[in-house]
Amino acid sequence: MPKDSRDTRYDILFEPIRIGPKVAKNRFYQVPHCNGGGYRDPSAVAEMRRTKAEGGWGVIFTEQTEIHPTSEITPFIEQHLWEDRDIPALARMADAMKSHGALAGVQLAYSGVNGPNLYSREVPLAVSGGPILTFTADPVQARTIDREDIRDIRRWFRNAVRRSQTAGFDLVCFYGAHGFGILQHFLSRATNQRTDEYGGSLENRARFLREIVEDAREETKGALAVTLRLSLHEAGAMGFSNAELRDFIEMHGDLPDLWDLAHGTWEQCSGTSRFKPEAAQEDLVRGIKALTTRPVVGVGRFTSADEMVRQVRSGVLDFIGAARPSIADPFLPRKIEEGRFDDIRECIGCNICVSGDMTGGISRCTQNTAFMEEWRKGWHPDRVRPKGVSETVLVVGAGPTGLEAAMQLGRRGYRVTLAEASSALGGRVARERRLPGLSAWGRVADYRTGQITPMPNVEIYLESALTPEDVLSLGCEHVAIATGAEWRRDAVARFHLAPIPTDPALPVYTPDDLMAGQGPTGGRVMLYDDDHFYMGSVLAEMLVARGCAVDFVTPAAIVADWTRNTLEQPTIQRRLLEIGVTLHLSRAPLSVGPDRAILACTYTGSESVLAADAVVMVTSRLPKDGLYHAVRALDWPGAGIRSVKLIGDAAAPGPIAWATYAGRRYAEELDEPDRGDALSFRREIAELLPHVPLTPA
Repeated sequence: MPKDSRDTRYDILFEPIRIGPKVAKNRFYQVPHCNGGGYRDPSAVAEMRRTKAEGGWGVIFTEQTEIHPTSEITPFIEQHLWEDRDIPALARMADAMKSHGALAGVQLAYSGVNGPNLYSREVPLAVSGGPILTFTADPVQARTIDREDIRDIRRWFRNAVRRSQTAGFDLVCFYGAHGFGILQHFLSRATNQRTDEYGGSLENRARFLREIVEDAREETKGALAVTLRLSLHEAGAMGFSNAELRDFIEMHGDLPDLWDLAHGTWEQCSGTSRFKPEAAQEDLVRGIKALTTRPVVGVGRFTSADEMVRQVRSGVLDFIGAARPSIADPFLPRKIEEGRFDDIRECIGCNICVSGDMTGGISRCTQNTAFMEEWRKGWHPDRVRPKGVSETVLVVGAGPTGLEAAMQLGRRGYRVTLAEASSALGGRVARERRLPGLSAWGRVADYRTGQITPMPNVEIYLESALTPEDVLSLGCEHVAIATGAEWRRDAVARFHLAPIPTDPALPVYTPDDLMAGQGPTGGRVMLYDDDHFYMGSVLAEMLVARGCAVDFVTPAAIVADWTRNTLEQPTIQRRLLEIGVTLHLSRAPLSVGPDRAILACTYTGSESVLAADAVVMVTSRLPKDGLYHAVRALDWPGAGIRSVKLIGDAAAPGPIAWATYAGRRYAEELDEPDRGDALSFRREIAELLPHVPLTPA
């Protein structure tokens, strides 16, 4: 759709906006976000940002970029700008960002009391010394910086600004939000107990921030825009509160060229959709624009164009900030401009993207299967390669894997038959979207169904449970079996590697049972969670709503242990305690009797008895691979079938993001030559420097 045909309701989103010496072409502002690539995967990160430039974003930022080895946050893999040798990788990224007219921004960070320096082994430096504040409770303390240190840190920031300008960036962002940046540590009384000119009053606590902004303007001669990313609200009596932030902005309204505002901690700012709705930070931002003449950007997992317009027209924001929505759909601005709303892949707020950074692995996205594979595999979020020599494909199972495979195969030009045994598309997503707090996850099925339905080359058959003979008789050249998985009811998972004794007199249910409407509606229920992701806590909420008294048993020391990687573990544990769930941590059932379970401490083995009227096992899943093995046992080559492949949960159960990725990979690799032992993705290997002894032999 040409721009002059754009719905006039959304024109305001595409107005050019000045940011100091620069002009953004529209109001779509990709705020800094991590991706698990950092210094390890510079080309992968650059190509990911290039895709967003192609998608129409007006401003695109890097992730957190560490400016000096005295403040680094290993094991997290972020970008480095420690020395001039780091410039080429950042220059490649800046070029990629500007390739379609976006402004390129770099976020500069000095982590202070958040930087354990486990790699550099430098002594950590903090505004006020004390234990390092990290996710991993590192047994390290930082020393309090003196005036000489402050001069050094100012110089390091200045060096980083100079390197940023050399790399070709248009904007620099000084990071002081989420509790991660030294700017917030200076501003907050919780981390600033100084008694010199950098502590005490708000004016004093803001001194360092003013100095580095002035240094940056002097260093760049005003050629680069300077933005500040600050916390909207830090909880606690000593925290940098929303009221203090407003006082600070009123005192220094014109200090930066733009105010970038985000909630106090990363968990609060990037909460999952289970706990945080769209535009959740509006109350904290509203009214701040009146305190400054500079533009304001804020975030809120914005996916609705109408909500974006409301934020601007009501005077809350000047720019629509986005991290996760820009990951789910890098082409969000272009699709809004072209009126292609049905083509938008809306973020589901699952935070699987965050888990890539938290685990030191590459990030991924449930909705956008191409995220971080743009360079590694050559995938694109909205384009695929033409089909190969084959013509027809049968996909059995219309869960997230089957839907993704059918959609991508259809886009490539194959004739696809999609057979689903049930009466609805979506598989596990169709069931899980009905659980407490997970309605947004239905977008996984909705988007793919909406894309597939108009395709003339994709035929969908519901209530079509195929036999092995049916598969052979359909005459398709390739068969993908995506029949999913089912939850076990015998306690086998990580702690128990074999089934435990279970008396049949006590009802035992699985998540599948509860999602099908079965299970207890009262009484005392033991829920055993050895899955450690979201399912156990979600079902505990469901059982409480049904009137059950729930005993949550887990061999871990905390509930939903893996959700630390999606930033929701504390919220989940707090929610369970608030609704009256009894927690039995570091416990596992040894056996299940007719009206009780025998629990054992996972450390000492000491036993206890827990009365129960029913048990819910949330442990592991069994692949539903029977059809695959039955087809493979027949003469499928004689039926003209060239390949039969098991994909998704039917091959190896995992999170939904793993399932959609499996569907995309199957579709991308169909008709590709066998790569043998070659890697399935590209990677970069560190340059070897000449060996030069640093000390005399």
